[in-house]
Amino acid sequence: MKPFWFAVHGIVHAVRTERNMLIHLLSTLLVGVFAWWLPTTKLENLILFGWVVLVIALELMNTAIERTVDLVTKDIKPLAKQAKDVAAGSVLVAAIGAAITALFIFGPYIIDKLFI
Repeated sequence: MKPFWFAVHGIVHAVRTERNMLIHLLSTLLVGVFAWWLPTTKLENLILFGWVVLVIALELMNTAIERTVDLVTKDIKPLAKQAKDVAAGSVLVAAIGAAITALFIFGPYIIDKLFI
């Protein structure tokens, strides 16, 4: 049971200390509101849920990589910067994919609600 609580503590720490994690959680809340408000299907909601989980998991991994690099060196080193940049890039790619998917899913429903 301790490993579960260690993991929860890690998530809580990331939420409290990482601005981008807060942004992802607010985006998740917005996705939830739209999924509730619009007549999305179970499959569409599952797809959205998968993207949300992927983005948050990658943000947690990005945080872990940043902390590890900072632990290893305080000096500015090109490889340390590359490791941090690539980890952040993985989150960006997933977030863009999630946003595009959300637009494709929510877009037609929003247009229907606004114009019909």
